[in-house]
Amino acid sequence: MTNRFISVADATRQLARGATGLASSRVSVRSVLTTAQHTLTVFGVSALVMIAVLYARPDLAHALSKSLAQEPAAVAAVTAPPLHELMEAPAGGYAAADAPLTAEEKAIMGTRKQQEWVTSWLSKRYRVAGDATNMLVSTAYLTAREIKLDPLLILAVMAIESGLNPFAESPMGAQGLMQVMSKVHHEKFQEMGGVQAALNPVANIRVGSLILKDYVTRGGSVEAGLKTYVGAAAFETDYGYGNKVLNEYQLLKRVSAGKKVPTTNPVIAAAPATTKQVESAVAANAVAKLPDAQLAGL
Repeated sequence: MTNRFISVADATRQLARGATGLASSRVSVRSVLTTAQHTLTVFGVSALVMIAVLYARPDLAHALSKSLAQEPAAVAAVTAPPLHELMEAPAGGYAAADAPLTAEEKAIMGTRKQQEWVTSWLSKRYRVAGDATNMLVSTAYLTAREIKLDPLLILAVMAIESGLNPFAESPMGAQGLMQVMSKVHHEKFQEMGGVQAALNPVANIRVGSLILKDYVTRGGSVEAGLKTYVGAAAFETDYGYGNKVLNEYQLLKRVSAGKKVPTTNPVIAAAPATTKQVESAVAANAVAKLPDAQLAGL
C-alpha cells in the first residue's frame, strides 16, 4: 500500500516538471515573438516617419531618388589616331615634296595610277591593310624622288627584308622595313631624332634607301650594291639575296606597267637560301672585325 502511494507521488512530480518545462518553453517563444513584434513596430514607425518627411520635403525625396538611381559615369570615347599621324615624317624629312617635278623626277615618280597598281598588288601579296600599304608606297616614292633611286627597287628591298612589317627585327639587330642596322648606321638617324627612330617607317625607309643608294653607287651596279647591303660584300655569294630582290623588282615593274601579275609566290624547285644564312655571314663579318662599311641592312 505504501509503495503504491510512493509511485503515485513520483508520477505527480514528473507531471509537474513537464508542465513547468512546457510553461518555460511557452514563455521563451512568447518572448521571441514579443521582441520581433517590437522590432517590426519600430521599423514600421520609422518608415511612416520617413514617408511623412519625404512627403513634406520634396527636395529630399528628389535627392534620395537621384542618389539611389545614380547613372554610371560616362566613358570618354577613344578615337584611334589617323594613319598619317602614326607615320608622321620625323625632322629632316621631305622639305621639297611639293616642289615642281623635273623630267627625271617625273620618270621616277610615274603616274598616280601606277602607284595605285603597285599599292594594291603589294597589299594583297603581303596581306597588309590598303591604307598602310599606300603610306609605305608613297613614302618610298617620295624618298626615291629625293635621292634619285628607283622606287620599285626600294619597295623590292622592303618586301624581301621585312615583308612590309615596320616592326620587324632580326636576331642580329636589323630593324624595320628595310632591316637597317641602327647600331652601325646610327649617324644617319641623328637628324631624325636618333636611333630610336629606326622603327619609324618613314625614317627607316629614308635611311635604308640612302644606304642602298650609297652601296649601289660605290659598287657600280645594283647587284653589287645589294650584295653589300645584305652584308655579304666579303663573300663569294650573297646566298641568293640579290636574285630574290631583283625578282621582286621585276614583278613590281610589270605591275607598274599595268600587267596582271599573280600575288602568290611561284613554286620554286630549289629555293634560294634564306636571310638567316645571310645573317650568319654578317656574324662572321663581325668575328673577322671587318669594316662597318661592309655591314649593311641586315
